[in-house]
Amino acid sequence: MRRNVPTLTSLAASLLLLSACNGNASPSADADPATATQEETAPAADPADDAQAALPFASEAVASFDEPWALGFLPDGRLLVTEKPGTLQLVTLPGGAKQEIAGVPAVGYGGQGGFGDITPHPQFADNDLVYLSYAEDGDGGRGAAVARARLAFDADGAGTLQDLEVIWRQVPKVSGNGHYAHRIAFDEAGKLWIASGDRQKFDPAQDMQSNLGKILRLNDDGSVPDDNPFVDQGGVAAQVWSLGHRNPLGLAFDAQGRPWDVEMGPAGGDELNLVVRGENYGYPLVSNGNHYDGRPIPDHDTRPEFKAPAITWTPVISPSSLMFYSGTLFPEWTGNAFIGGLSGQTLVRVEIDGDNAREAERFPMGARIRDVAQGPDGALWVIEDGKDGRLLKLTPRG
Repeated sequence: MRRNVPTLTSLAASLLLLSACNGNASPSADADPATATQEETAPAADPADDAQAALPFASEAVASFDEPWALGFLPDGRLLVTEKPGTLQLVTLPGGAKQEIAGVPAVGYGGQGGFGDITPHPQFADNDLVYLSYAEDGDGGRGAAVARARLAFDADGAGTLQDLEVIWRQVPKVSGNGHYAHRIAFDEAGKLWIASGDRQKFDPAQDMQSNLGKILRLNDDGSVPDDNPFVDQGGVAAQVWSLGHRNPLGLAFDAQGRPWDVEMGPAGGDELNLVVRGENYGYPLVSNGNHYDGRPIPDHDTRPEFKAPAITWTPVISPSSLMFYSGTLFPEWTGNAFIGGLSGQTLVRVEIDGDNAREAERFPMGARIRDVAQGPDGALWVIEDGKDGRLLKLTPRG
């Protein structure tokens, strides 16, 4: 039996939501305020002082940003922060001094679109390469792109992205400003992984002529590895590692090197998935949530041919990001996953046991959490969503 999921019951509200996403898709919890959804307007954490004092970590505000989206630590401990309107900031720690990096490509800003993820190449210390994702305009509308560039500094210390090269694009470009996903990550072998959202178009998640609604695996130059599961199909299908995803906003590897993703469900049914080679995760044919206009979607357990999530959340947490903790500053959490929550205004800790996972703890943060990362010293770093989003360093209470 489906759990109780809040739905929009008035026709006027349904029409508003449908028109906000061009009449053919459900807006997500990550929509802009003009197209707010149930996930955005769901009751959010409002922790009192005693609740904050009970948290197992102290929180230090280091800097603030204009709609920050992603965190990427460099080997020397400095931090790259993307701002969705189209700027890249380099932050010197511990003080938090900011320097804007030049050479960022033009981004398609609006709704969920804009500057997205940032991650250094695993051999950044040798090649100075960084990888970035963003929404770009083109024929047919907008789509996510991933580029790589060399981060160079002049004699005065000013930083610039040089020799920028786009190595991947969503196919096709479509109308609308939702569900880009465009999280990027490297595995232990140096392969580049990309989480590609369904762009609120439903069907492309099951269409192998499109790379929307998929988890993708590439070489670091954007070429296709010859051992990908669908490489014999050619075209964009060759990029695909798994399909049937909705809006995967977190992508990370556990201690065993296995990929996991966390993605927003529709009205209910947020998911954490162990991303298995060649598997189909079923969207939009199955979900543990419903459409925003109240139409039901069959639950995962009705279609066993599709890979089921390790965890689903109803009510939703509106997941924004995912990381696995490998440090020693919080030794009791080594190997755990951490998920940023938007509408839930939480940081969620998840324990992993083989192929299984369970939510172990939920920390009220008092703000929408856009990204979470581990610092070089093992501290947890989170960044808040929206205007004046703060960068917070989380350390054990002394």
